Amino acid sequence: MQLTSIVRGFLASCCTFLVICSTNAQPLSKSGELTHQDTLRGSINAERSWWDVQRYEISVTPDYGSKTIKGSVNLSFAVISAPGNMQIDLQQPMQLDEAILNGKSLSYVREGNVFHIKVDQSLPIKSSQKITLLFSGKPLEAVRPPWDGGWIWTRDKAGNPWMSVACQGLGASVWYPCKDIQSDEPNLGASLMITVPSDLVAVGNGRLKKTVPQSNGTTTYTWEVKNPINNYNIIPYIGKYVSWKETFAGEKGVLDCEYWVLQEDLEAAKAQFQQVKPMLQCFEHWFGPYPFYEDGYKLVESPHLGMEHQSAVAYGNKFKNGYLGRDLSGTGWGLKWDFIIIHESGHEWFGNNITSNDIADMWLHEGFTNYSETIYTECQSGLAAANEYLAGIRKNIRNDIPIIGPYGVNKEGSGDMYPKSANMIHIIRQIIGDDEKFRTLLRNLNKDYYHSTTSSAEIEKYISNYAGKDFSKIFDQYLRTTKIPQLQYSFYSGTMSFRWRNTVDGFNMPVKVLLDGKTSWLEPGTEWQTLKTSATRLEVDNNFYIEPKQLK
Repeated sequence: MQLTSIVRGFLASCCTFLVICSTNAQPLSKSGELTHQDTLRGSINAERSWWDVQRYEISVTPDYGSKTIKGSVNLSFAVISAPGNMQIDLQQPMQLDEAILNGKSLSYVREGNVFHIKVDQSLPIKSSQKITLLFSGKPLEAVRPPWDGGWIWTRDKAGNPWMSVACQGLGASVWYPCKDIQSDEPNLGASLMITVPSDLVAVGNGRLKKTVPQSNGTTTYTWEVKNPINNYNIIPYIGKYVSWKETFAGEKGVLDCEYWVLQEDLEAAKAQFQQVKPMLQCFEHWFGPYPFYEDGYKLVESPHLGMEHQSAVAYGNKFKNGYLGRDLSGTGWGLKWDFIIIHESGHEWFGNNITSNDIADMWLHEGFTNYSETIYTECQSGLAAANEYLAGIRKNIRNDIPIIGPYGVNKEGSGDMYPKSANMIHIIRQIIGDDEKFRTLLRNLNKDYYHSTTSSAEIEKYISNYAGKDFSKIFDQYLRTTKIPQLQYSFYSGTMSFRWRNTVDGFNMPVKVLLDGKTSWLEPGTEWQTLKTSATRLEVDNNFYIEPKQLK
C-alpha cells in the first residue's frame, strides 16, 4: 500500500479519522488561495460576536428520490452586546427560505455561503432569544465520504435507502443554517427531529425522546443531546436499522450503551462491538470519565468509514480489526483492535469534550486521539507494544506543511496532526518521566476543559505548567515547522560532542540515548557541548522522533 493511501486513511477515519488533506476539507478555497468567504466562515466578526448560541432544535425531512431536504432550525441565542446584522451560514446550493424573530419575518441578503440577516429589533443585552430559520434545497452530495463532505444517498445490500451526512471541515452549514464555527457550541445542547418513510428508522445524537407516526406514511424520530456539541457532530442516520442495548459500569455510574446497525449485519456487529467495554474501561482510566453520561454512548453503522459524531459514533469499518483490515503502523499491533471503534471513540474525550476554537488547532483533536490508539495498545498488550505501535506510525509523517494552520480562515494544517502530534505527545511523556503523572495530566485536561473550547496556545501553556517544564520549544518545533530535529554528535579521544541542528532558535529538548548500550540523558542546545565518556556508539531511544547524525 502506498504512503499516500495510508495518509488518506488517517485523514479519513477520524474524524475524526478524517485526516483530511489540508485543502480537502475546505469547500471555499479548493485552489489553496484564501478568500473573503474563508474569512467569513473562520472568524468572529461583528455579525457573530454579539450573540452566543444556546441551543439548536433542528427538523429535517429528506427526500431520497430527489436527493433534497427541507426543514427548520429553532436557534436559541443569548444577546451579549448591542445587536446588528446576524451572519447565518448555509452553503450553496441550499436556500434559506425565511428567518423569523419574535413573530416577524426578517430581511436578508446572500453572500456566497453566508446570509446577512437584518435584525431591526431591540434585543436587550443578556436576554434570551430564538430565531426560526426555514431551509430547503439539494445539499452537496458526498462523493467519497468521509474524505469529502455532504449528504450521503446510498442503498444497503438489500436495496433499501441508506442516508447520512459527513461534514467535518466542510461544516454543518452544508445542510442546515447555523453559526458554523467551533468556538460557539450550543451550551444547552440540541435536538434533531428526522421525518422518514415509516419503513425506515432514523437515528440521531443522544437519546431517543419520541417516535411519532404521521398520517402521510412517514414517522418522525426526535433525538436530544443535553450537552454542548460541535455543529458537525449533529448527524442523522436513516436506514433499515435494528438495535440492542447494554450498560457499562463506569466512573460516574451506569453508562447506557446502544448499538444501531443494519439488520443484515446484526450478528457480525454483536461480535465486533464487544470491544466497546474494554475501550471504555481503558479510556476512562487514562482520560477520565466518559464526558457524556447524560446522552449515553452509541455506535451507529454508517455508509462511510467512520466519524466521531458525539454520542452517536459513526462506524463503517466492516466489522474488521485494524483499519479496514490493515495495520497503519505496520507492526501487527494495529490488527489487535478495531481502528474505528478505538479512534473515533477516543474523540469523545479529545475533539468532543475538549474542542479547538479554530480548526487551525485541530491537532488538539487529532494528535491526542491518535495517541489514544497507543494508549489502547498499552492497555491491551503492554507498554513495549504501545511504544512499537507509536514508532510504527511515523512512516505516515510527511512534513509537508506545519501542523498548525492559519487562523481565522477555517483552514487546517498538515495531516501530520495525526501521527506527528502523537509522537510529540509521546516525547513529552518521556520527558515528564512519570507515567502516573502523565496519566493524571490527560485526566486533568479533560476535567479542567470539560465541555469547553480552547486553543493550542492555552493547552501548550497548561501542559508546561503542569509538568513544571518549559515545553514551548518542543511545541514550536513539531507544530509550527516541518523540520525534524537533528542530533549531531561525534566521538573523539574520550569525549563526545553533541548539539541540535535543523531546529527553532533556542531548541533545548532533552533526549534519552544509549551510550554503548547504557541509558543516558543528554540536554543538547544549538551550540556544541561536550561529555567525557569512554563510549564510542550512540543510539537514540526509539520513543523520540528525531534524526541522529554522527559527524566524523
